[in-house]
Amino acid sequence: MTLVQAGPVRSRSAPRPLIRRNDYSVLEPPALGEWEPELSVGVVVPAYGGQEGLDLTLASLAAQSYPGGLMEVVVVDDGSDPPLRLPPIRPEHTRLLVASEKGWGPGHAVAAGVAACSTSVVLRLDADMVVGRRHVEAQMRWHHLADYLVVMGRVVFGEEQARGFTPAGVHEHVSRAETGEHLFPGAGGMEWVAEILEGTDDLRSAGHRAWEVFTGATASTRRELFEAVGGMSPDLVLGEDSELGYRLSQRGAVFVPEHESVGLHLGVPTTERRGEEAARYGRPFLENRVPRKYTRRRIPGRTWQVPFVDVVVDTVGRTFDDVVETVDALLAGDVADIRVTLVGEWWRVTPGRYATIDDPAVDVRLLHENYRCEPRTRFAETEPEPDPDVPFRLLLSPGTRQRRCAVRVLTGTADREGAGLVRSVGAGGRAEPLRLERTAAFARARHLGVDMAGRDAAVARLWGVHVLDHAEVLTASKKGEEVPPKEWHKKMCKAERDATRWRTEVERWERRIRALTQGRGAWLLLGGLRR
Repeated sequence: MTLVQAGPVRSRSAPRPLIRRNDYSVLEPPALGEWEPELSVGVVVPAYGGQEGLDLTLASLAAQSYPGGLMEVVVVDDGSDPPLRLPPIRPEHTRLLVASEKGWGPGHAVAAGVAACSTSVVLRLDADMVVGRRHVEAQMRWHHLADYLVVMGRVVFGEEQARGFTPAGVHEHVSRAETGEHLFPGAGGMEWVAEILEGTDDLRSAGHRAWEVFTGATASTRRELFEAVGGMSPDLVLGEDSELGYRLSQRGAVFVPEHESVGLHLGVPTTERRGEEAARYGRPFLENRVPRKYTRRRIPGRTWQVPFVDVVVDTVGRTFDDVVETVDALLAGDVADIRVTLVGEWWRVTPGRYATIDDPAVDVRLLHENYRCEPRTRFAETEPEPDPDVPFRLLLSPGTRQRRCAVRVLTGTADREGAGLVRSVGAGGRAEPLRLERTAAFARARHLGVDMAGRDAAVARLWGVHVLDHAEVLTASKKGEEVPPKEWHKKMCKAERDATRWRTEVERWERRIRALTQGRGAWLLLGGLRR
């Protein structure tokens, strides 16, 4: 099957405007029905059973406003018995694939569907969704503006709205209804999603937490971004959409909720209907892979598949004592969820006879022996590339001793301030050999084509840079200096919590005032007053 313009569009220069944190306000999407689409989209529909629901989904897709020559639909049968079939009412370019028997689950099926199409954009859609006429178009208009967006449709539920649906009736109804509101009047949505969207100005002020509302029922992204993150995890059968959303965020993606892209879910999903049971099942799988999910950082001493912080310590030319002072302080800190990479000349640790205490490589040998059994440390001869799945990277030079709370203070400050880079500064503004990088911020800077020399400046524009006084993260470096007492730290933590609370309140009022002055309606302000 050949689609009009399906492949060549990807070769055009992709738009890459600078978007700060998750504030996509700089983008101005065209009005629906008043623009000329260029990008091709592959709608991937993983399905297991449910032929009747699939028939309705394809009927609604057959009535889309997006040009048929730019849209391909790939239905992936994930081992249904009896096998699924394509109904008569379906989009012009629709294919049915059978997923390999080497795996199972939505992630496995989606991977097969994406591999089978060559479109510019991938839109994942549940097989039991009836979508409005502008569903695909509403999401696609954003992808023409920037190539690192994740656009999410709005999912609604309603028993009455779904009663008596037939493929022919759905196709006719969708074709006539200009908006999803006309198509599904009175349908309810996910309350927890609605609350987050309301509290974050539709995710514009959500910062690093924007990915948390990502669901796979209806969402789209550029194919290059989807492939860059490794696609949807084929070994997860529940929570695979949340895990994908996290990895997309880590690569610098911006999340956009599109209210005009409405879809009616036929029945309430298991994750909503049996929420506690679904969370119980998915928790171990997600906690291993998503450091920000649930409360794993409160569990001391655990080791996980993906750590919360990657620490890089350059040991080349440094003494055993200096390195041990720095690394042992990290390992003894109150955040155990770290991985320490010791960069050094480990090739010098050779077998055979050597001169013990007069060995020229004595410090290298001692360090290797000292940490070779520590499960949270690893050895590397060159600085490793940043792990895209780890939220933060901490770079340290030996000879400084961190306070026990250093990692927690650094990461907490980064999240509280929304910073992409946190540094410490000593007396007289002297720079300390310590910096904490937010992986997502630096990933976005790289995606925008910023070279190494300009990366810090780009991150400052994209996320912001915050500077800490050395006393907040480092112990005394001079003889006779006192380490701040424990009571001081408690007061600091309380002050941080209070500051966060008041800063959130200020931001809430700023959003409502801005919305009012920009003509988005006085109802937003009145809604805030009622609360």
